[in-house]
Amino acid sequence: MVCSVAMRCIATGAAQRTHPTGDPKFSVMQPFPSTFPPEDTDPFLMCDEIGPLVSKGKSDDPDDFPVGWHPHFGMDILSYMKQGVGRHGDSLGNRGEFQSPGFQWMSVGSGVEHAEGGGTPAGEAQHGFQIWINVPREHKNDDPRYGTEQPEDMVDLPLLGGSARLLAGELDGRTGPFKTVQPVQMVDMELLPGAEHTHSIPIELDTCLVYVYRGEAIVSGEVVSAQHIARFDSTDPDARDLTFTAGVDGMGAMIFAGKRIGETIAWHGPMVASSQAELNKVFNDVRAGRFPPKRVPWNYRRASARPSDV
Repeated sequence: MVCSVAMRCIATGAAQRTHPTGDPKFSVMQPFPSTFPPEDTDPFLMCDEIGPLVSKGKSDDPDDFPVGWHPHFGMDILSYMKQGVGRHGDSLGNRGEFQSPGFQWMSVGSGVEHAEGGGTPAGEAQHGFQIWINVPREHKNDDPRYGTEQPEDMVDLPLLGGSARLLAGELDGRTGPFKTVQPVQMVDMELLPGAEHTHSIPIELDTCLVYVYRGEAIVSGEVVSAQHIARFDSTDPDARDLTFTAGVDGMGAMIFAGKRIGETIAWHGPMVASSQAELNKVFNDVRAGRFPPKRVPWNYRRASARPSDV
C-alpha cells in the first residue's frame, strides 16, 4: 500500500482588492480570478472575501438591497457569512435572511436575477465569502435551484487544535450542504497558534487551492500569509495531503478542491457560457426581456407583490 504524501505547491500570490459592484466605497479581497486565471482554478471561477467590516445598518425597506437586482447565468454561487446576517431576494420568488455562520446557494442554470445585502444591524461585524463555480456545458440551461442553510445546518468537524466547516463535498463520512453541479470539496478551516493538521484531498479532484484569510500557515512546506492564495498539484494519485502548521496568531483558511471541467469559458460579468455565441444569446435575451426564462409570475422585485398563499 502506498502512503499519501504532501502535495507540491505550484504557485502563490496575493489577493487583489476589487470593486465588484462598481461602487468605490465597497471593496473585497479577491484571490481569484485576480491572482490565478480561471483556466488554472477550474472549476472555481471567483472568490470574493467581504470584510471583516462594520455594518452601517440594516435595510428598513424590504425592496432595498445594497447589491441591487442583477442577473446570473451558467454557474453555481455560494454566499457564505461567517459574521453578520445574510439577506437575499430572487426571481424564483425566494426572499429571506440567514444567520451566521450560514449561507445561501444557487445553481443558477438557465438564469436567475437576484439582489442581496442589507441584513446586518448597524455596528455589528460582517465577514463572508462569495464563491462562483462553473458548471459543464450540458448543465448550463438546467432549471435553477436555490437553498438557504442556517447555523444549525452547518457541518462542523472538530480538529485537534482547531475546527473545520464542510461547506460542500464529502469529508469524514459527512456531506456539506452546498449542492454543486460539478464535484467539489470546500472547507473553512481554523487552527489555533502552532496547531498542526493534515487534510486529504479526494483522489477524483484534480484542482486544489488554499486561501489564507487570517493569520499565517505553512501549507505543505510553503509559507502562506493572510490574503494570499496557493495553488497545489493535485493530479498525482499518491500525493493527496495538505499539511498545515498554523503561525503564531493561528490561521483561518478556505480549501477549494474540485474536478476540472476542461471546457471553453466564455465569461463576461455575471454570465458564464461555454461559447461566445451562447454568451451573446444570453445578453440578447436580457435586452429583449426574455431573461430569466424561469421565474415566478408576479413582480418578484416588490415584496408587496408576493402572493399571501406562497
